[in-house]
Amino acid sequence: MSVALAPIFGALFGSFLNVVIWRLPRGENLATPPSHCPGCGSAVRPFDNVPVLSWLLLRGRCRDCQTSISARYPLVEALTALLMALVPLLVGTGADMWTGFVLVLLLVPITFIDLDHRIIPNKLTGLGAIAAVVLVAALQPSELVEHLVAGVSAAAFLFVALMAYPGGMGMGDVKLAGVLGLFLGRAVGPAMLVALVAGTVVGGVVMAVKGVKAGRKTAIPFGPFLALGGLVGLFAGDAIVDWYLDTFV
Repeated sequence: MSVALAPIFGALFGSFLNVVIWRLPRGENLATPPSHCPGCGSAVRPFDNVPVLSWLLLRGRCRDCQTSISARYPLVEALTALLMALVPLLVGTGADMWTGFVLVLLLVPITFIDLDHRIIPNKLTGLGAIAAVVLVAALQPSELVEHLVAGVSAAAFLFVALMAYPGGMGMGDVKLAGVLGLFLGRAVGPAMLVALVAGTVVGGVVMAVKGVKAGRKTAIPFGPFLALGGLVGLFAGDAIVDWYLDTFV
């Protein structure tokens, strides 16, 4: 896929990811009913369902009842388009590109669902694990063992952290770490480091603002930090590992 086509497909997929983000944690059907206004229930017309552009032309409101439509929708579409465009630019157009596309399409809904509901659905991590193994086995069979070991290692690492500090994260985070390992292989090391550092920094800022006692009681989902780490691992993880090995080993 060319760099020019990647963001177009990214925006289109982003429109569907908005459906996933809203409906999946609520147990709703992803296919029916069609997209509709949350205010009046009117079905969204095809020409009003163009990613980002339709929201801008309608000034963020329903055509029929003028109910305000959240800016979250074009944000998810634009973010997905941007990340999809970065994959061929930073990862290349080889086998890694396809695993990169799938990882992006997995991390976007996981991030927003975890922010909204403090959960990471098993349906997403389960589907991601299967997709990662199938893609690596089909496109990079010589690296399958490395990716399997990375998946088990990343999940085990966070599981130990969960047992040591039960309130800091949940099993959804452990499963997501394992999925990141399956997608990234050795690049999951930098991904986990970025996630832990980012989570620690944000937690420190929250405690500085609210006070230590109140800050410790503030629920901060760890999934978005893992997603951030996953993107760093995808776009720069191998380069970071190579730099570390060349410098310190």
